[in-house]
Amino acid sequence: MSKKLRQIAFYGKGGIGKSTTSQNTLAALADLGQKILIVGCDPKADSTRLILHAKAQDTVLSLAAEAGSVEDLEIEDVLKFGYKNIKCVESGGPEPGVGCAGRGVITSINFLEENGAYDDMDYVSYDVLGDVVCGGFAMPIRENKAQEIYIVMSGEMMAMYAANNISKGILKYANAGGVRLGGLICNERQTDKEFELAEALAKRLNTTLIHFVPRDNVVQHAELRRMTVLEYAPDSKQAEEYRQLASKIHANAGNGTIPTPITMDELEDLLLEFGIMQAVDESIVGKAANAA
Repeated sequence: MSKKLRQIAFYGKGGIGKSTTSQNTLAALADLGQKILIVGCDPKADSTRLILHAKAQDTVLSLAAEAGSVEDLEIEDVLKFGYKNIKCVESGGPEPGVGCAGRGVITSINFLEENGAYDDMDYVSYDVLGDVVCGGFAMPIRENKAQEIYIVMSGEMMAMYAANNISKGILKYANAGGVRLGGLICNERQTDKEFELAEALAKRLNTTLIHFVPRDNVVQHAELRRMTVLEYAPDSKQAEEYRQLASKIHANAGNGTIPTPITMDELEDLLLEFGIMQAVDESIVGKAANAA
């Protein structure tokens, strides 16, 4: 019997450390002997830089433009091999302000599947830009590609808002396609009561806090060298955190849930409950500083 391919995706608010978290986690999975393909779904093409030690990988769309069309490409043209033989592909996107960046995601996934890139893999991982607000970026969910979604967040309000918004996108396609929320990953920003807030949000969303990743400057030192922490400082405490996260994801097969997103009011109530936000005095809303 052929082994079961696990297709996972990392989503999260822009700037939350999603690509760094995903690449370190995937490096740790590779250390466990797993065969991995990373499909970068961000037009910046930075989803594989730490694995490849490269500034930016040539993308499927840019190479297709040079060759004439995607049909003129060979799989070897777009596929690079990095740390522990991890396969890396970047979908790319159009020039800023022109066209839909989701086009690169759709084109890349179809091309990779048709040319055997997924064969004999244990994991295919999609690193996806920002919130699920665009049909193109939702493509791994909408087309039933990614089966497990891991949301990278923090205790900051907008990161929690994005996590809730992404959960709404998962819910939209959960019953039709079988996609599930694998859990939340809190990338620490050292905000007040961050761990408690992350756990509370996970409970509200009908999922679990898979792991709380502490903040450590070794991550930045590794990034300056375009390396994962697993490769740069394998004996560090931070490397062990990523190994724990990878092990939890590896053991999480089949444990995903259908999320239960909350309203903006409920999210604000959660922040009020933990003393992160003060209640708004509605009587002063809209009044200037010199108003009577």
